[in-house]
Amino acid sequence: MDAQVEDRFVMESFLPQLQPLRLAVVTETWPPEVNGVALTLSRLVQGLCARNHSVQLIRPRQTKHELPEQASGLEQLLQRGLPIPRYPQLKLGLPNKRGLVRTWSLQRPDVVHIATEGPLGWSALQAARFLKIPTTSDFRTNFHSYSKHYGAAWLSKPIMGYLRKFHNHTQLTMVPTHQLRQQLAVSGFQNLQVVGRGVDTRLFKPERRSAELRSSWAAGPDTLVLLSVGRLAKEKNLDLTLATFEAMKTQGKDVRLVLAGDGPYRNQLQSRCPEAIFTGMCSHQQLAELYASADLFVFPSLTETFGNVTLESLACGTPVLAFDCAAAAEHVVTGRNGWLVPGEADAQFLDAAQRTLPSAAAIHAMRQAARDSVVDMDWDNITMQVEKYFRQVIGKSLVF
Repeated sequence: MDAQVEDRFVMESFLPQLQPLRLAVVTETWPPEVNGVALTLSRLVQGLCARNHSVQLIRPRQTKHELPEQASGLEQLLQRGLPIPRYPQLKLGLPNKRGLVRTWSLQRPDVVHIATEGPLGWSALQAARFLKIPTTSDFRTNFHSYSKHYGAAWLSKPIMGYLRKFHNHTQLTMVPTHQLRQQLAVSGFQNLQVVGRGVDTRLFKPERRSAELRSSWAAGPDTLVLLSVGRLAKEKNLDLTLATFEAMKTQGKDVRLVLAGDGPYRNQLQSRCPEAIFTGMCSHQQLAELYASADLFVFPSLTETFGNVTLESLACGTPVLAFDCAAAAEHVVTGRNGWLVPGEADAQFLDAAQRTLPSAAAIHAMRQAARDSVVDMDWDNITMQVEKYFRQVIGKSLVF
């Protein structure tokens, strides 16, 4: 029995004997909003409820007349919010320290877990500190890195200072990769623990490959289909995705480019590359078919804290070309299930695309290895790991 399996066996045999927890989870994004934070947090909350914990979800109201949904083990407490600049479909939660102090005084949670660092998250942190409730947080979004993509690079240091102050006021901050943990530790962040992401391998699988879908792209058996999935925004480095496609065409490859998702940069991308296929927003089932039907997932983003799309692509058996950072750095092995590009330069990425990428047939030979590299990364294991950290901070608060 290897160490990971043994650790899971111990956790499964011990944790169910413990009392269920009452958890308050604070977030400024939640499905049906489509982004990595909303989707992964939703899976975590589902897993916690399935383990008989009670979750009070505190989030902004997404529409004016939205009513909170109630489910087994889940209570939703909706707050006021405002649209986020450049992302009007998302809401920024307004501060509500007084209301949260009142709510948690009447029914005290065992732990307050804050997933986002906006005004609602900050007021939740202040309320929890006032009531001396153990608090944990997630570092899920590189807001400090985004600023340079919108002509505000000077904001990077102030934003980083705010994030450091925010997270260091919690007892534990969960980060998705060892690389990010090291970077944040150097920047003065404390009490960091690595908690990875899971992937739904029953949904995302190679068997969803569709010859009919590929035919709609005018892609034959030997055509190399490049896929990009995610928000069409400047910080995703999508100009390099287009450049990669153009570079492969100049090599005489039979190649197609598919971009799934939507966002403020879509019109510019379509203008630059009218021959690319833009699918718009897709359901999870549609995404699974897209991943499986593509041949190479091209992901040049440098602003990800993780990049759930990397795991989804690998689970579908589609190799990944990415910079050596975030999820790719932890799960992609060059020549086995994809290619990692060192550094951050566009020229290095294009060079890797042109020099190291073999024929479509050779890429197809990687499909099983891609699938095998993530097939055991289930959400149950992630949920138990998070539960373990919740109990640790509760235990420490009882000691002190």
